[in-house]
Amino acid sequence: MIVMFTDFGVTGLYTGQVKAALHRDAPGVPVVDLIDDAPACRVQAAAYLLAALAGAFPPGAVFLAVIDPGVGSARRPVLLRANGQWFVGPDNGLFELVARRAAAPRWWEITWSPPRLSATFHGRDLFAPVAASLARGAGVPGREREDAAGGCPDWPDDLAEIIYIDGFGNAITGIRAAAVPPEAGLSAGGMRIGRARTFSDVPAGSLLCYENANGLLEIAANQGRAADRLELSVGAPVVVGL
Repeated sequence: MIVMFTDFGVTGLYTGQVKAALHRDAPGVPVVDLIDDAPACRVQAAAYLLAALAGAFPPGAVFLAVIDPGVGSARRPVLLRANGQWFVGPDNGLFELVARRAAAPRWWEITWSPPRLSATFHGRDLFAPVAASLARGAGVPGREREDAAGGCPDWPDDLAEIIYIDGFGNAITGIRAAAVPPEAGLSAGGMRIGRARTFSDVPAGSLLCYENANGLLEIAANQGRAADRLELSVGAPVVVGL
């Protein structure tokens, strides 16, 4: 399968054009819309989110991951092979956490170029055809390299910030629940938020911090919108505390 992870937006013309390119070049291969509203141009936040979500997909899955504020610049297009999965996208740090948490990551620089390459839409013109080629089982269209020039080794293993706010107003952090004590809560938006197992463990309207379904610490309000109440946005800091 091909898994789309982009900031192209729920509405507009970009996601549809990329999917058309995928169906043209890899007919019959399932395309999964994992996320099309990743935080726009926020590569670091997206990197922690991608690393948390990728594990739910089987070996052989091809991730078309495009958060690319430097599109058309000197940043390189790359392929990453990690835990049996492929990741296709820009060499800007987006795959840093996926590679860091993999047993034996391997990198390639994409050397193939299409006959027509828009300066501003590599997702459609370059990354989609490469992802489709990999999904069909074709050869790797690039040269292997030791690492990614756009890697960000100074980024922390867990990011103490909000990396995504979902449609319910829940605020997802870049902190893996397994990386902190099980009773640890969070402070955010000027408030201390205690740990709970699930929403109904606290009264309606109350805030809670919990391990979400993807293993990250998340802030929510039982039947409410925590992000609105705490005035949280992507990049807002959080502090772990007991």
